[in-house]
Amino acid sequence: MNLISAALFIAFVNRPVYDDGFNIFDVHNYATKGLSLDTLRSQRNPPGPTSFILLAAAVRIIGGNELRDARIGAFFSWFLLAIGVFYGARSSRYPELWYAALLVSLVFPHSIMAAATVLTEGPALFCAVIGALAWTEFVSRANSGATALIHGIAACLFLGLAVTCRQYNLALLPAAALTAALQLRTKTWQPGQRWPFVARCLVCVALSLAPVLLLLLVWKGIASPSMESGASYDMMYKASAGLNLTRPLIAALRVAVYLIPFTFPLMMQVKAPRRWGMLAVAAFGGLAAGYWTDSLLQPGPLNTIVGVASRLFHGREFPFGLIAAVATCNAIALGLAIWEERRLLSSSPLVAFALLTVLIFIAEQFGVGGNVPFYDRYVLQVAPFFGIVAFTLLPSLDKARLLALITLSFFSQVMLWRYAFSP
Repeated sequence: MNLISAALFIAFVNRPVYDDGFNIFDVHNYATKGLSLDTLRSQRNPPGPTSFILLAAAVRIIGGNELRDARIGAFFSWFLLAIGVFYGARSSRYPELWYAALLVSLVFPHSIMAAATVLTEGPALFCAVIGALAWTEFVSRANSGATALIHGIAACLFLGLAVTCRQYNLALLPAAALTAALQLRTKTWQPGQRWPFVARCLVCVALSLAPVLLLLLVWKGIASPSMESGASYDMMYKASAGLNLTRPLIAALRVAVYLIPFTFPLMMQVKAPRRWGMLAVAAFGGLAAGYWTDSLLQPGPLNTIVGVASRLFHGREFPFGLIAAVATCNAIALGLAIWEERRLLSSSPLVAFALLTVLIFIAEQFGVGGNVPFYDRYVLQVAPFFGIVAFTLLPSLDKARLLALITLSFFSQVMLWRYAFSP
């Protein structure tokens, strides 16, 4: 449904909306001037260049209206993502979890916006999910043939390209390495299988770093020269590597909030002895979030919802604190469920990879310097891994969860189509 709506939006709305105006500059630059060191270094947007290069390729191939062609390129990446998951899951040991990952990605509030406008999440998610699918299958099997090695190399190249699409996907690389290490430790190996497996994994992970190292070499940093110098966005924002102590808290809160629709039944399953402690910690978290509302509340739908609720409560502190308390409660329930199922999680490379990706995504925010806000949309990058973890712990799709997913899909429709009728 969301992809159909995105296609309709592309067909009937032909003016810049949302981040179209900013992103189309780099798409136009790559489409008209081609790929070179100069065009790479002149990029002005924060994400890596690969997504813009792919969208520019769509512009050059189609050769029509530049804005619409770029949007078609973004939409096509989501179409390829769906095809890739359906095709790859058939040979996977966990097809249902990959279908869940795709479902959560498609109903996530920002997915339809990313599929219908010139945003870079589509190509980034395609590379990340296909790479994760191939890698988890590679490490879960003991095959030592050339075909298996090719699959592992292809998987890590996709993961490396995902980082050059959006730098936050850097979390995928240590997650891949740790998943392989966990598999090495927990799996029963036949004589002569262990060290060939280690050698294959080391070669593949090293190759995954190649696209990232090339980007660092060209840009001389993790962000484009324009973003590091502040030349982009009228000197409003700067982005670079650096120590940031508050951004991980903001990212963790955003992740916890967007996990609620997918895992909320877990809150009802916490046993009585732990329930009071969970509620006490959640209450403290809500009070702390309410006190530091101005620092923790960043641009995005959550900010909009809190702003609307503030009219009723005559301030933003109470509604934001209440949301943070519920998110904290749900996060604790999720953590307890993961701990209780730790043997199941450690035995599944796919679930281990998904959980590690989400945790490292939060932890890597310590290294994000500059003053670019943590937009809610950034959480979309780990949405597929939400689906894997959530449906591992709660495999049933009951009426309550189905209603939550439909509500998210409806909310995403509102987010997109409001631009069609705005002046």
